[in-house]
Amino acid sequence: MEKNLNEKKVKDRLKTLANLIIKHNKHYHHDDKPIITDKEFDKLVIENNELEKKYPHLILKNSPNNIVGSKLQNKFKKINHKKPMLSLQNAFNKKDIEEFINRIDKFLNQNLTKLEFVCEPKIDGLSLNLTYINGKLEHACTRGNGKIGEDVTQNILHIKSIPKNLKLNFPEIIEVRGEVYLSKNDFLILNKNLPDNEKFSNPRNAAAGSIRQLDSKISKTRPLKFIAHGLGFSSKKYQDISEFYKDLKLWNLLPNKLIKNAINIEEIFSYYEKIENLRSKIDYDIDGLVIKLNQIDIQERLGIVGKNPRWAIALKFSSEKTKTFIESIDFQVGRTGAITPVARLKEVNLGGVIISNATLHNFDEIEKKNLGKGDLVEIQRAGDVIPQVVKIIEKSKIKSPKILPPKKCPVCNSTTLKEKDESVLRCTNNLNCYAQIIGQIIHFIGKKSFNIDGFGEKQARQFYDYKIIKNVTDIFKLNKYKKNILEMDGWGELSFNNLINAIEKSKKITLDRFIYSLGIRYIGEVNSNIIANEFLNINNFINSINKTEIISNIDGLGPKAVNSIQSFFYLKTNINIIKELSTFIEIEKLEPTLKKGFFSNKSIVFTGTLKKLSRDEAKYKAKVIGAKILSSVSKNTDYVVIGEKAGSKAQKAKDLGLNILTEDEFLNKING
Repeated sequence: MEKNLNEKKVKDRLKTLANLIIKHNKHYHHDDKPIITDKEFDKLVIENNELEKKYPHLILKNSPNNIVGSKLQNKFKKINHKKPMLSLQNAFNKKDIEEFINRIDKFLNQNLTKLEFVCEPKIDGLSLNLTYINGKLEHACTRGNGKIGEDVTQNILHIKSIPKNLKLNFPEIIEVRGEVYLSKNDFLILNKNLPDNEKFSNPRNAAAGSIRQLDSKISKTRPLKFIAHGLGFSSKKYQDISEFYKDLKLWNLLPNKLIKNAINIEEIFSYYEKIENLRSKIDYDIDGLVIKLNQIDIQERLGIVGKNPRWAIALKFSSEKTKTFIESIDFQVGRTGAITPVARLKEVNLGGVIISNATLHNFDEIEKKNLGKGDLVEIQRAGDVIPQVVKIIEKSKIKSPKILPPKKCPVCNSTTLKEKDESVLRCTNNLNCYAQIIGQIIHFIGKKSFNIDGFGEKQARQFYDYKIIKNVTDIFKLNKYKKNILEMDGWGELSFNNLINAIEKSKKITLDRFIYSLGIRYIGEVNSNIIANEFLNINNFINSINKTEIISNIDGLGPKAVNSIQSFFYLKTNINIIKELSTFIEIEKLEPTLKKGFFSNKSIVFTGTLKKLSRDEAKYKAKVIGAKILSSVSKNTDYVVIGEKAGSKAQKAKDLGLNILTEDEFLNKING
């Protein structure tokens, strides 16, 4: 009798939690208007998950872990940026900045080049791109995916710091990048005057929610501000960022007042410490420092790698730290079979987020830090995202068994293997291990892959367990299983239709995102981008897989990545999956965005030491005009560029009768 009474209380509480979580999810994700703190929301989710774990037979049909949320409305017209809005690589300490500067020095290969950096606070707001034609504001759009943004022109017209017309010295066409934000004081006033159910959780959400209003009248009531910080496309050639900032002031498109120029790492860090100390006194939220090269000609020489500029970086403020106890250590198996030890922690609040788990990276890390159950440890969120154990503070007085690498996979009980030169232990059953299969599905539907709204881990496990999804191709056949899905807990007509609509929307995908979605080991966002730009379409890529000379000569792709690609496509099952996927989806072909030049569609090998530029820069110069960069000489090589102390490659080129160029001859053809 008591058991039934307790279970009734549990069921009632689960109903309450479900309604609250669904309500607050809508406020946060759909309306950009959270009405409780992240901490308060996390507590609700944790309580719900713990109850569902203890009482799985009481899980509700409308459990927040089962319901697939509705997709976001396609609110705004899409606009192509004239020049991509790139994302910045993050740095977290002095060593990261030293490596950033060293990479620049190595690429430029010129000790005579005096570098100057522009440093400014990184505002935590909404990125905006303003396009002016003949001095008149043409449109304003969000960053979007970096290439295409949302047109929010009508919602920014009231912002006083965004002029509708530029005065004096404006180019014919110019893109001005910046950040829309709310001051801390304006945010407090705004929230004070809003009903309780419409209040925002922080200024950044308030700015985003204000800009992404369907009704521009609401946007006009919000005290938004704009700070300019970047140059997109410009018909006027600027020498440096400082010159561009002078023009911004003439146009009343004001840059940050706290900008500081620096010529070395000491000046950068001195300024960084100053800004970090001022952080609480600045009347807007900042989360770090943006550091970028001042000289625009050098920016252009450096170019980009993947989706990040080589010439800029974001130095984040120090991660917040706290103390807690390790309650246990167990193991997780990832989509590539990597077995990672995870510390289960006594729950603690860190930066407004409830933390209960922290990665321990690998077993060497456990031994190095001498970690075990009951230890008091210091934790931080790396990059304010991933919780990790920094160090041990106090060893537990109660002895616990030493944590040893498992000989069997903790999920499928298959043999584990530690490959040579790797610290990671892996499950060898990559075709049938439950954790790996689920991991691959989750990766496939994730934000950086197919980005299927409302389709997450819970749904992936549910569909796989019910044998509705056996591999990723089955995701695009879910319409056939409508009857089965509607009979499952948490599903109704509306949620099912939302899911199908989201899947339909995801079917058009760029080549780089598709390659990334395959989850090939060592092929992350950067390498996916490199491959996509090399082959332009999926057929070219697949047809080149087994041609070792082609795939191994892709500039920027390391031998581990090459071997991993070839191993992946060696399996006929993977080839068949891609062929089947191609019947459901549309993989967008990349159009060459390269300039035409002497070396377009020519293959080049560089050998020896170059004097006037580094090997990396020479390769980059050739690639932007459409050259294929090879690492080895063959009869199919069009040109071999030789520097000082050229060795066997130069001799082979002579023996084969290939076209040989000196560094000066190469530069003349590049520039000519």
